[in-house]
Amino acid sequence: MSDSHVLEVVDVVQETPDAHSITFAVPAELAEQFRYKPGQFLTLAVPSDQTVVAARCYSFSSSPVGDAETVTITVKRTAEGYASNWICDNLVPGSSIRVLPPSGIFTPASLDADLLLFAGGSGVTPIMSITRTALAQGSGRITVFYANRDEQSVIFARELTELAAAHPERLHVVHWLESVQGLPTQEQLRSFAADHPGRDCFTCGPAPFMKLVMSALKELEIPRELRHQEKFVSLGGNPFGDVVGPHTEDVAAEEIADAEADAGSADGSDDAAVEPTGPAATGSVRLEVELDGETHVFDDWGDGTSMLEHLEKKGVKAPYSCREGECSACAVRLLEGEVEMAHNDVLDDDDLGDGIRLACQATPTTDVVRATYS
Repeated sequence: MSDSHVLEVVDVVQETPDAHSITFAVPAELAEQFRYKPGQFLTLAVPSDQTVVAARCYSFSSSPVGDAETVTITVKRTAEGYASNWICDNLVPGSSIRVLPPSGIFTPASLDADLLLFAGGSGVTPIMSITRTALAQGSGRITVFYANRDEQSVIFARELTELAAAHPERLHVVHWLESVQGLPTQEQLRSFAADHPGRDCFTCGPAPFMKLVMSALKELEIPRELRHQEKFVSLGGNPFGDVVGPHTEDVAAEEIADAEADAGSADGSDDAAVEPTGPAATGSVRLEVELDGETHVFDDWGDGTSMLEHLEKKGVKAPYSCREGECSACAVRLLEGEVEMAHNDVLDDDDLGDGIRLACQATPTTDVVRATYS
């Protein structure tokens, strides 16, 4: 059974005609489990007549600074998106919904770093969380490039203006409207990024937008460790377990197709295929994993068990969400050794080259594996 909890909605704000911010109360006894970093996301169990539950990931727009009693996500409805429409139509103050604890690795290593943040449409949600938090706790300069269809589509327009006015030396927001300027080109994005050298770069939005941004950053030879993109791939399984009912395989494909229209979904065509990295390790494997400042060492990993499963058997509360290689909640970075992933729908070639692997899909191919969740 998953480590899920039911949270109550305490506030709903209509940000634009299509976007709603939903605030949940976090009970005191769950405060530690729902402690999150800016840029992370929450997985919701959206009721579904066909599948009982449709698991969907939505980024926090709130900041973890100051208020530990509530968390806020922002959801933009789309014409064909079942989950986003259900959330916007049904969640009101007093409603309750089952969720998984916060997950995700789309978060700055340092809030004191100078940041260059690219947002497209509802992709501003995690960008807003990062901006709010960096202004409150950090010391670096922040530039936000925010692309939208038109002026009415701009989520958080007033707050971004107010934040920029309150922090004129630190925050600069540039709005790009398709209705006025057309779609941004890779050349324009490259030129914009070139004016902000050395910054930690983050991008979230529709897949074509993120691909343009990442290509522009690569052309500028910005180091891999300074290039980050948030990719949500619609979850085809049920990470909530039997607590919200069974999930039948014959409807999973239909659920995935429906979810592709949901805001925030970005199943990029450049995701890397899973290729064997070598023969599976024979016998017991030594596994060393660093998580939250603590190193866990085990000498008995093997038998086709994934890294995540092995850690859980040993009592380690490792992060996860989908368990199917369809999100990055369980991502680790290899420090030594190698693993083979059975499935990967979210990591691209750059991620793999940087040593990032999905713990829920990783089995060892070397006798020693060292990894970190940092």
